[in-house]
Amino acid sequence: MTTINKKGSPDIITGTLKIGGKKGFVNTDNDQITYIIDTTDLNTALNNDTVEVVEYPLSLIKSRDKEIPGRVIKVLKRAKTRFVGIVRIKDGQKYIEPDDRKMYTPIQLAAADECSEGEKIVVEINNWTDSSKEPVGQIIKHLGQHGDNETEMQAIIIEQGFDAEFPPNILDEAEKLVQSFPEEIKQEANKRRDFRNITTLTIDPADAKDFDDALSFQKIDNDLFEVGVHIADVSHYIRPGTELDKEAAKRGTSIYLVDRTIPMLPEALSNNICSLRPDEDRLAFAAVFTMDKNGTIKKEWYGKTIIRSDRRFAYEEAQAVLDGKSKEYAEELTTLNNLAYRLREKKMANGAIAFESSEVKFELDSDGRPIKITLKERTDIHKMIEDFMLLANKKVAEYVSKKTKHQAHQFVYRIHDLPDMEKINELKTFLRPFGFDLQIANNHISQKEFNRILAKTENTTHETIVHRAAIRTMAKAIYSTTNIGHWGLAFEYYTHFTSPIRRYPDLLVHRLLEIYLKDERPKQAMINQIAAEIIHSTDMEIKATEAERESIKLKQVEFMQDQIGEVFDGAISGITKWGLFVEEVKTKADGMVHISRLGSDFFELDEKNYRLVGQKTGQAFSLGDTIKVKLIGADPIRRTLDFEIAK
Repeated sequence: MTTINKKGSPDIITGTLKIGGKKGFVNTDNDQITYIIDTTDLNTALNNDTVEVVEYPLSLIKSRDKEIPGRVIKVLKRAKTRFVGIVRIKDGQKYIEPDDRKMYTPIQLAAADECSEGEKIVVEINNWTDSSKEPVGQIIKHLGQHGDNETEMQAIIIEQGFDAEFPPNILDEAEKLVQSFPEEIKQEANKRRDFRNITTLTIDPADAKDFDDALSFQKIDNDLFEVGVHIADVSHYIRPGTELDKEAAKRGTSIYLVDRTIPMLPEALSNNICSLRPDEDRLAFAAVFTMDKNGTIKKEWYGKTIIRSDRRFAYEEAQAVLDGKSKEYAEELTTLNNLAYRLREKKMANGAIAFESSEVKFELDSDGRPIKITLKERTDIHKMIEDFMLLANKKVAEYVSKKTKHQAHQFVYRIHDLPDMEKINELKTFLRPFGFDLQIANNHISQKEFNRILAKTENTTHETIVHRAAIRTMAKAIYSTTNIGHWGLAFEYYTHFTSPIRRYPDLLVHRLLEIYLKDERPKQAMINQIAAEIIHSTDMEIKATEAERESIKLKQVEFMQDQIGEVFDGAISGITKWGLFVEEVKTKADGMVHISRLGSDFFELDEKNYRLVGQKTGQAFSLGDTIKVKLIGADPIRRTLDFEIAK
């Protein structure tokens, strides 16, 4: 409940502003109350700004409501001041149309600024305090003509706060490490457990260059095997406090766009001395497990290793071995796959959620235009690698937790909270029209109940819709120094240890693990710094995910742009009073059928049953229905597709 001060006026609430549609929203710390703010009351506040809010006096009588009208009285901290947009010129006035769809106002440019209509630029808003006027931006960078592939990819990268280029001093520091690498290998060889004579394989996407994990394998006897999960020892090269370390911490993660990777580390490290390339000595940090044929771990070891990968497999090549089409390392890969299957069985028996999302991949021409879109195939070999990475992450977290006697703030965990029960109850209502009854007991839902529903939808027209709805109930997995477990994986302890080339928290985990292996403890100053760094890393992970999604949306729309007038199979993925959201089956591209294009009937929204119903004919369009649609418009700027019902 909103508190009232002694003078009878509402207290000032401090929070983070979120823009949605034409409104702003600020939640109280306990999320019990949401302040809804009209655009006219934002007082120059922008999405993700930290603001002070008060409610309107007239709303005091509604102080028990969960949603209260409010207004921003002060912007405390700007989340973002740089924006990317397209230059528009009207009546001699230059302004940009921001790419950021949550930026609700155009940004004016000085008349003297050199830019042209349709050009995409980056601007900085230095001082905007008068909401009666539009903000003025100073040009920071010219990207090129909108619609050009390089321009659009650079725009996505910059819009999310990343930098495609490394500063010269960072590249110089990386190059010095490359120069000293041969001597480093000689010095480290006798200090580490040597796996160079043990069969070791890397398995990655065909176009990968940063190989940050490898599996070693040796057969001890008919029922006992040793499997090593070797991870690039990035922490050996990237030392705390160096410029390289500061740059990696700032970036937080690598970004994987449709046509390129923006690495967290310079390529001299990520694709060279840290990459576990075949037939070359490399330094690694490993989790080594002795396990029986049932995947039961009999012995575990953690420490620094030196390896020499015998073979670099692409996923497709390794899968061909499992399919019997190749005999190269057949015994090793087959045994590893059998062990991974046992690990997966145990994980699922414990309640891990069986989400399988459909991902697309693109074939591009020399200009970056998409010429083919296909669905990524998730094979046994993909699952095998995933299972061993999950095992290493889980067991490292368990090992350190035991070392610290389960004390908080001693390690970096990857945590995943329980689903929000309000959202779960909404999901229960959502599933009823599909004939599914979600079982909730004592205001709690189990992972096994989630899996029961997901299994029922498998290979049905409702599969994608139900999966999406279920995912929306989930908490976001984050990094934390306080462990609460990982609900989705059904792990009591979990961390990220396996990708330090592309994730900064993994690098922090390596540093901490090295300390604990020496039976030492990290200093409090280190723990405090890590706590701040993982919050930033979580934020950068979210931004990287958004950048990746934007690049996919852009290429989907560009691909469909050449097929206007064509008819496609689609599934209704959303229902609103304005029309239907439709997902095209082959490309997974989303578009909309506006209600005015459903036919001559008058359609009304049946919210309870998630459908639009014609008042004269009774014709209904329901969530999950498969329909044929005709593409009538594609807008790469807005990343949108417009459909109509095919006749």
